[in-house]
Amino acid sequence: MLAAGGSVRMGARKQLLAVGGRTLLRRAAEAAVGAACDPVVVVLGCESDRMRPELAGLPVHTVPNPDWASGMGSSIRTGVGRALELAPDAAAAAILLCVQPLVTADTIRRLLAHHATAARSACVSAYAGTLGPPVVVARPLFPELLRLPNAGGAKAVWAGRPDAVAVFPCEQAARDVDTPSDFERLLKDWPGDEKV
Repeated sequence: MLAAGGSVRMGARKQLLAVGGRTLLRRAAEAAVGAACDPVVVVLGCESDRMRPELAGLPVHTVPNPDWASGMGSSIRTGVGRALELAPDAAAAAILLCVQPLVTADTIRRLLAHHATAARSACVSAYAGTLGPPVVVARPLFPELLRLPNAGGAKAVWAGRPDAVAVFPCEQAARDVDTPSDFERLLKDWPGDEKV
């Protein structure tokens, strides 16, 4: 799970914004744990000391990315590298963001099941006219994840390989908290945890 960014457009640490009494960081970590992802690796960067307490009591592994400001690719490399240290025989890795609060444990379970059924090298979420996280990448593509440039995201790994990619419809992922107006809309529209 990627949680290292500096939240420049938000003007505050997105990871620590709370909805329904829990921060976005904690919600995302609980979703990964609830979906039986194992191990759950949380990549921290900017103000990591403020982030760690939000994960207290959860069976997750945090890993610092000292190069977090250089781009998402560095955080993906850091997270996948740590996950492979913990689970050298992992068959696949899910890449999750901590700023998609409608992506729940059930969403992640369905994504993983879709990936398993499709038997493709990657399973990517489709929403708002784009493809992106959360995603699942199979082991044959791990070397490419570990070679991503700092400023690049994982999209480069599956771009141009339509036959290797399964698409998972996931409108929940469209609610991405990136700006103050995004967060205001989230609070206004929050359906309550019993409906998420």
